[in-house]
Amino acid sequence: MASEVHDFSLLAQASWPAELRQLPQDQLVQLCDELRAFLLKTVSQSSGHFASGLGTIELTTALHYVYNTPFDRLIWDVGHQAYPHKILTGRRDQMHSIRQKDGLHPFPWREESEYDVLSVGHSSTSISAALGMAIAARAEQKNRKVVAVIGDGAITAGMAFEALNHAGEVKPDMLVVLNDNEMSISENVGALNRYFARILSGNFYTNLREGGKKILRNVPPLHELASRAEEHFKGMVTPGTFFEELGFNYIGPIDGHDVVSLVDTIRNMRNMKGPQLLHVVTKKGKGYLPAEKDPIGYHAVSKFDPTANKQPEKKASKPSFSNVFGQWICDMAAADSKLMGITPAMREGSDLVRFSRDFPERYFDVAIAEQHAVTLAAGMAIEGLKPVVAIYSSFLQRGYDQLIHDVALQNLDVLFAVDRAGVVGADGPTHQGAFDISFMRCIPNMLVMVPSDENECRQLLYTGYMHQGPAAVRYPRGVGSGITPEAQMQALPVGKGLIRRQGEKVALLVFGPLLQQAIPVAEQLNATLVDMRFVKPLDQTLLRTLSQDHSHFVTIEDNALMGGAGSAVNEFCIAGQLPVRLCNLALPDQFIKHGTQEQIYAELGLDSAGLLQSIQSFLAR
Repeated sequence: MASEVHDFSLLAQASWPAELRQLPQDQLVQLCDELRAFLLKTVSQSSGHFASGLGTIELTTALHYVYNTPFDRLIWDVGHQAYPHKILTGRRDQMHSIRQKDGLHPFPWREESEYDVLSVGHSSTSISAALGMAIAARAEQKNRKVVAVIGDGAITAGMAFEALNHAGEVKPDMLVVLNDNEMSISENVGALNRYFARILSGNFYTNLREGGKKILRNVPPLHELASRAEEHFKGMVTPGTFFEELGFNYIGPIDGHDVVSLVDTIRNMRNMKGPQLLHVVTKKGKGYLPAEKDPIGYHAVSKFDPTANKQPEKKASKPSFSNVFGQWICDMAAADSKLMGITPAMREGSDLVRFSRDFPERYFDVAIAEQHAVTLAAGMAIEGLKPVVAIYSSFLQRGYDQLIHDVALQNLDVLFAVDRAGVVGADGPTHQGAFDISFMRCIPNMLVMVPSDENECRQLLYTGYMHQGPAAVRYPRGVGSGITPEAQMQALPVGKGLIRRQGEKVALLVFGPLLQQAIPVAEQLNATLVDMRFVKPLDQTLLRTLSQDHSHFVTIEDNALMGGAGSAVNEFCIAGQLPVRLCNLALPDQFIKHGTQEQIYAELGLDSAGLLQSIQSFLAR
């Protein structure tokens, strides 16, 4: 890839922001064209997040051109949009390795670069972090500038508004860039808005406003009148009254793909006092027509041929666990009119597209607002509805207080379909579903289920739905063993495991889909293989029975070792003084880095070979 960059003459001269800032401003348009072409070339060859980065080419270039990064702080929200940032901050020649084992991290990552100020993966954290840094910069008094870039999706989260509200009160010098790629406001972009943005951010308007305030400060009636006149003037011609009410000086909306105007406006705003908000309008997938037409489909891509103007057709494969859930919720909704489906902006990922189309009045996408999603479900359950919350494991972490306080404490009928549980792969530490068993099993009233295959997933979803009280079914990303789920739904006995293979002396107690990895291990060791199915309640009767003719228990799970299902077995065995030796195999006490699921399992010893080696070592002690 290093040799290929010479096909991009200007980009070759901008390996770092300091080099970028040496270029004449009138060459930035060509640089952006080259950067867009380079991003298309690299991501199409390596896979990764795509459309979001295409939409932030000009914005990224302008910010690094104007601000003295990394001394000045540039914070990205989520990180899907930060690929151009990585390219311009010394990592251009490593882009082919992004999201791959031992390659570049998929999101901004502090350990990877000093330009990555905040490690991110979940949305809506940028303004809070930027506010903290701006407060520190004010105390430091070295004229350090702070910028947060937040997308229109991330701005929907309550945390973003909490930070905006606080920033308006504290009033540090900071800039929030709202990267808005909603087409509904594209008509607001044009010459008039560019002109108006420059007027609002330029010295004349700023001096006039500040000077007027000084003159009128001692004449309260006139000062109030002038303030109201300014507010109404800006409110008539800009949509920023809301942000102004929060204490921000609002500029925009401006064309986020006009790099020259962006530089002019940002340069003007750089030295403005107090909290500033720049509203830029961009197009997700900008510059590559297929991505512009289908930004959702091109959000994250596998390898593809850019000249084909379409992504390769996916080969027919086994249904994923998400597909199993998607089919189940449609079947269940057809059978029960009280079912309500809730998701925090994960319609496609959670396979709720068909449900949203077939049952639009019962489908609720609450945007990126996990806390609200959980308490919304609580309110529905109080009134006798049957809410199902489809949520990723790592996103449920953000609604933990609501899970405890608003659902479990009141013992409400809410079913949580916890997708992406366990190792997810390329998205890395921020998205690994490593903790859900640990943080759910300690909550009173919770029913926690772990299907080992597709049919169990369907039946346990039904079991949780019919259960009185809060219930969770956690299942992994990707496909299972290929078992076709039975159409007929039945509630399985709560808290009852299933012996899949009868052996001697050693009992492998498996919680979830790692059962498939454990099957050959059980056969080689002539061990009893148990599909536990339930973390809470545990099948205590089965454990007591197994302890009578098995001397060793080995627990296996795709969750953190600490506080996981194995810990639950340990607690029961110790309390009951069962005469068995215990071994727990699970995710280690560390954040799991990115790579394929297979690579991670192998590295952590949770594939068949690793499990066998660990169990043999345990038995030999």
